[in-house]
Amino acid sequence: MVDKENLVSAFKGLQDDICSALEGCDGEATFQEDSWDREGGGGGRSRVIANGAIFEKGGVNFSEVHGEVTPALQSQLNTKAQEFYATGVSIVIHPNHPRVPIIHMNVRYFELSDGVAWFGGGIDLTPHFVDENDAHFFHQVLKDVCERHPEVASYPKFKSWADDYFYIPHREETRGIGGIFYDHLGKHDATLHEKIKAFTIDLASQFAPIYTTLVNKNKTQERNAKDRDWQLLRRGRYVEFNLVHDRGTRFGLVSNGRTESILMSLPNTANWAYQHQVIPGSEEENTLKLLKKGIDW
Repeated sequence: MVDKENLVSAFKGLQDDICSALEGCDGEATFQEDSWDREGGGGGRSRVIANGAIFEKGGVNFSEVHGEVTPALQSQLNTKAQEFYATGVSIVIHPNHPRVPIIHMNVRYFELSDGVAWFGGGIDLTPHFVDENDAHFFHQVLKDVCERHPEVASYPKFKSWADDYFYIPHREETRGIGGIFYDHLGKHDATLHEKIKAFTIDLASQFAPIYTTLVNKNKTQERNAKDRDWQLLRRGRYVEFNLVHDRGTRFGLVSNGRTESILMSLPNTANWAYQHQVIPGSEEENTLKLLKKGIDW
């Protein structure tokens, strides 16, 4: 078990730092905070940014919740434990510029009353148009983080895990260019919890420098109505994954989580075009070719 008070302080600090960095990057919009209590135990701080110069909609949420493990949650976690505790930070940012990617991060700690505890999380990038240089940069930072924590983190393993997790089977495409994903770390070896915590905080600390770099690189690129149409179609794929396949969404709903915070990950606008076909040789076609598992970025 970890020192929960210390971990909560670290997660709140990450939320503060990331919000400050994103506000500075946008230059216009600021985060609005909504503090809430969870019926059954705990609560959180939801912070949302909207209609900014760069960020059309985004959220940086902290939560610390506890309470009864309902039958539905027992089934999802495959446990007979009666009580749970969970804390973490979750982030989704939807930019208004088609050349700036969507980004998602979640880091969390979970503890059950039967003494089992673990860490999970990850970060992934969903460009509307895949820029291979941006993909290389993104994955190199994540690889470097993992290599700083070799006892508990493996970039090849976590990268493959993300490819498999952030996948839309009914489309036969990945949600984006992946990233890293991990879950149940430390579940069978509590002696590793402090090292996993250090890795988790290090990873989350990379969010702001990674994303502000990508935003600043791409926000001045030219854009047109055709780019916006494609952006809305790609957002539609994002919605499909989050509502149909994402375990975090399902966990939040079956654990009696706060619906507004859970569905914060959805964009304000998205589109679904019937039998949409991309033009051969176009940027759109090239993007679809790169939304595959196992690409060595």
